[in-house]
Amino acid sequence: MWSVHWRAVLQPTQFLRRTVVTAVSSSTQPSLHSGTKAADPLQPVYLTLSSLHGKKVKDQAVALDPTVFNHPIRRDILHLCAVHYLDSQRQGTASTKTRGEVRGSGRKIRPQKGTGRARLGDGQSPMLRGGGVAFGPKPRDFSTKLNRKVIEMGMRVALSAKLKEQRLGVVRRLRWYCPKTRTLKRRLDTLGWTTGTLFVTGESQVQPALRLAGRNLRGVDCKVVNDLHVYDLIKWRRVVLDVSAIQALERRLSKGWVDVLEEPAGSQAQSTFSLLQSTSTEPRSIELQ
Repeated sequence: MWSVHWRAVLQPTQFLRRTVVTAVSSSTQPSLHSGTKAADPLQPVYLTLSSLHGKKVKDQAVALDPTVFNHPIRRDILHLCAVHYLDSQRQGTASTKTRGEVRGSGRKIRPQKGTGRARLGDGQSPMLRGGGVAFGPKPRDFSTKLNRKVIEMGMRVALSAKLKEQRLGVVRRLRWYCPKTRTLKRRLDTLGWTTGTLFVTGESQVQPALRLAGRNLRGVDCKVVNDLHVYDLIKWRRVVLDVSAIQALERRLSKGWVDVLEEPAGSQAQSTFSLLQSTSTEPRSIELQ
């Protein structure tokens, strides 16, 4: 009798759990179970397009995946990712010698009794100057383990936080025409991007002219999207991505709500992250500060 009652209590819970999963996964077809409702499709997030070369792009915006750039803010996840990254950056090379590793004789310094002074052993005692260190540091690995899904969620949270703070910018391509630092600094002063700006590109390497022009600027850095960490998004005040970087981030972090399409080489094919002409009915776009 007890087993029958236990199964009768457990079956409604399993049925309800399957109902919720079906309702969330099937966004286009209504649920067959009564009392459930299909999940509404998420709307993309629109961000005003910026330009590094001074071209007028105020009438254009870029559509971002809401599962990547509109994630709920989780400060605890950001803390876990930051601690995980900083732990992995520690060298762990601090080392001291114990009393068994210090050079010297093992002869007893003075007799055990008869002098009226404290008893001592050899000269490598931690109590003496030049002796060993008791419980000193040794080379070790400070890196900690963090699940991959937690790191991916931290990336979504960091990108969403930058977008909500209006400190996330998007440009077509991260290209610069001159390796002179003076020209790049003059342009960044005009845009207000001189202090605390991180440029992230989705290409295999940063353009040489941009890298040479920005390496002497104290508040500017350039990275490829494969080297981007959650700590970088937290550390830098402003982050500027190009379209290829957004494409790579959405391909890696998207939860499937927005289809990410490959842009054919040498063409200007439009996709979910493609540039849109802003109209009076378009959702409000966010400008970079």
